[in-house]
Amino acid sequence: MGRWLLVFSLSVFSQSGVWAQTANQDSADRTAWGDPDLQGMWTNTTTTPLQRPSEYAGRERLTEEERADLDERAAQNSDRPPPKGSTGAYNSFWVDRGVRTTQTSLVVEPADGQLPALTERVRERDATIAASRNAAPDSFENLNLYDRCITRGLPGAMMPGFYNHNYQILQTSDHVVILVEMIHDARIIPLDGRPHLDEKVGQWLGDSRGYWEGETLVVETKVFSSKADERASSGPLYLVLAAGEELHLVERFTKIDADTIDYRFTVTDPTTYTSPWTASMPMSRIEGPLFEYACHEGNYGLENILRGARNAEKLADLSVQ
Repeated sequence: MGRWLLVFSLSVFSQSGVWAQTANQDSADRTAWGDPDLQGMWTNTTTTPLQRPSEYAGRERLTEEERADLDERAAQNSDRPPPKGSTGAYNSFWVDRGVRTTQTSLVVEPADGQLPALTERVRERDATIAASRNAAPDSFENLNLYDRCITRGLPGAMMPGFYNHNYQILQTSDHVVILVEMIHDARIIPLDGRPHLDEKVGQWLGDSRGYWEGETLVVETKVFSSKADERASSGPLYLVLAAGEELHLVERFTKIDADTIDYRFTVTDPTTYTSPWTASMPMSRIEGPLFEYACHEGNYGLENILRGARNAEKLADLSVQ
């Protein structure tokens, strides 16, 4: 599941958060039918946090010296053996987090680099979910969609975290396909102007429609399943699995040079967040290949977790007797 360290192309952003460079419009960077060519394999893995740490309040950018120092410290922390008694499966040594960018946070709007406040509905629901998950699970249904290898939803599937955050983009004149290595989600995005599906037809990854604005591919996604209305946290990033069935997600892909895509998205969901928010992150070209995500029937992690919990309960009962 792990990968070798993938290094970002650390191109410089302007202070407004928009790439300072202009997208290369050379014909070699276009498809045979004239659209900007985004095809290839890409990664967005990074140690840049989703929200801005308090020590960088009021700052959109790190200096290059600060960025390099944070990378060096992250590398030192990852080169450690697992704790005694641990298999080390999730030790930092085995995790591919990439490198830091000069952004102090992936969130660029609001300007303070923080996610907007959650609605009361979500705060109450999250507290209930957290309480149930702190107890030993009674069933697979007590685990989230990510733990169950169903999906990370959106925008989670397009966000970095700890490993396998790699993507393959394919294009035709009327479709774009984004294959996500993590949980092997495949997004098939029509470009032909067709309307969205009926809102009753909720889908894990929503219903996406794409179009070109100059050199930028814009993808609008809505019609999400209400079953994807949950979130989970892991590592340095808050992994937003999905905001809710009223989520309206707008993504923008702009090719900056042969090896870099400026990727950013805006989340609007009044049932989850009190205001919209936007995140920005570079996608850097990789050689590939994308590997099969080995989260499938025949893996016994979840079965053994449940078995261990039941055995622990039996031992506790015996000790009481």
